[in-house]
Amino acid sequence: MSFLSRIMVLKSRAHFSAGGRSPTRGSSFEGSRKRKSAQAKNRVGLLIAGFAVFYCVIGGRLVQYGMAEPLTTSSILPPDRLMASRPDLVDRNGEVLATDIRTVSLFAEPHKIVDPDEVIEKLSTVLNDLDVKSTYSKLKSDSRFQWLRRQLTPKQQSQILALGIPGIGFRPEKRRFYPGGATAAHVVGHVNIDNRGVAGMERYVDSQGLADLAAVGMTSSQPLEPVKLSIDLRVQAIVREVIMSSIDKFKAIGAGAVVLNVHTGEILGMASAPDYDPNYPAAGAEEGWLNRMSNGTFEMGSTFKSFSIAMALDSGKVTMRDSFDARYPIRIGGFTIKDFHGKGRFLTVPEVFQYSSNIGTAKMADVVGIEGHKAFLTKLGLLTRMQTELPEVAQPSQPREWKKINSITISFGHGVSTTPLQTAVAGAALINGGKLVEPTFLPRTREQADLVAKQVIKPSTSDSMRYLFHVNGVKGSGKNARVEGFNVGGKTGTADKVVNGRYVHDKNFNAFLAAFPIDNPEYVVLTFIDEPKTDKGNGAALAGSSAAPMAHDIISRAAPILGVKPKFGNDGSALLVSY
Repeated sequence: MSFLSRIMVLKSRAHFSAGGRSPTRGSSFEGSRKRKSAQAKNRVGLLIAGFAVFYCVIGGRLVQYGMAEPLTTSSILPPDRLMASRPDLVDRNGEVLATDIRTVSLFAEPHKIVDPDEVIEKLSTVLNDLDVKSTYSKLKSDSRFQWLRRQLTPKQQSQILALGIPGIGFRPEKRRFYPGGATAAHVVGHVNIDNRGVAGMERYVDSQGLADLAAVGMTSSQPLEPVKLSIDLRVQAIVREVIMSSIDKFKAIGAGAVVLNVHTGEILGMASAPDYDPNYPAAGAEEGWLNRMSNGTFEMGSTFKSFSIAMALDSGKVTMRDSFDARYPIRIGGFTIKDFHGKGRFLTVPEVFQYSSNIGTAKMADVVGIEGHKAFLTKLGLLTRMQTELPEVAQPSQPREWKKINSITISFGHGVSTTPLQTAVAGAALINGGKLVEPTFLPRTREQADLVAKQVIKPSTSDSMRYLFHVNGVKGSGKNARVEGFNVGGKTGTADKVVNGRYVHDKNFNAFLAAFPIDNPEYVVLTFIDEPKTDKGNGAALAGSSAAPMAHDIISRAAPILGVKPKFGNDGSALLVSY
């Protein structure tokens, strides 16, 4: 069969097959259409299910990322530690001295930075003092995180956000804020950039366990119970204002003062100048950080005669009725000891105190002896490091070997350097009945103080010292500290300073140790001013005309705040006085 014939046969078979009618043709066609419709529905359903699964996976991952802990690199702390709270510091009346405020810090992720120069150029429009070289180095580093600026203001954050710079971000932090600024700088102290206490009571709080908890990540962002201090912010403000004005008035290089409760040891106010603003501690690093009240040691001059006379009386070898020959200077070891304003006669014990006789005081110390002298000052805490909450406390200095010349000069305040705060604490023991109470910057009741107090002199000796303070406050060098109605007693001290190993007469350290009301003492006030000057030149301002008026200004303003009632009249019965 030819090829053409085969084609014709196949065509005829195909025509026959297509033209023949099958009894099931209609039902077969209908079933095929239903199958195609079902297949389409299945495909749409699968497509919908696929999209649903896809979006469920995306949603699940978003929830997972939202619930997961953020990635922590070696350069950044977790948020809970960055946001950890410090307790507020408040004064004895609840006034806030230090608190936390929320802030943000700027960071960069260098691996996401495309053009460091552009980033620096944009940031410089907001951060005018941006260190270009350091910032460029950070942005070009291989790390995944770099701090660019800590503790931005809200305005700076808003301006940087508006720049739309990729690869930089903000991290929430807390910044320490001191509402009073420099008012209580040396008591409160300050924190570092990571909100850790580095000075003052801020450092003390960390030493009580807060720093250890922060180190192991156990702190939280929840507010903590405030820490109440013993200081009264009103008294503190007065103390600081008086010493700052005195520095200006006498063109001095430093000054300080403290108000101390003689029965509890509580510090009601303490200030040292120059000082600094704890909100910007770096600005005062050169001079302001030194707390001259507790961390500076000085020869306290004639205020030490109070301790020398108390020592002689307490030993029983000297009485208030005894007299000492002050007619002639004392010559010993190539030195001559003489009185500044000598009377050229025998002086009674009250006169030795009132006229501040170096000769009379030295002879009293000689009666007690070198070892007894050293033991007495040690008992009063004047030769050892003071114990208190404030971390900045200096170690007093004394001669390596005490000889007779040392005992003589130390009796009137030369040869031993101690802190003004220690001097005030020892002074309180002289007039509170003879009890030495370590100072505290935390509230303390009288009952609590009695548990830690040490009886260092006899009550009868304390009675005698109150009398001597009173006499000197009325008739002697302390009369410029008198405040009508508050019966102030005290002792001045004008000490020549040592320059290049020699005492010089044109540079003085002036101090005044006061107590009030002296008939029933409640508070001790110690003031000092370093190298005061007047119009007459250096050294013209003695303690009676510089440090004593400072005590007057503090007591006249602070006594009513402290609740001390004034008394007028010879017997103190009159509560009002006419002017």
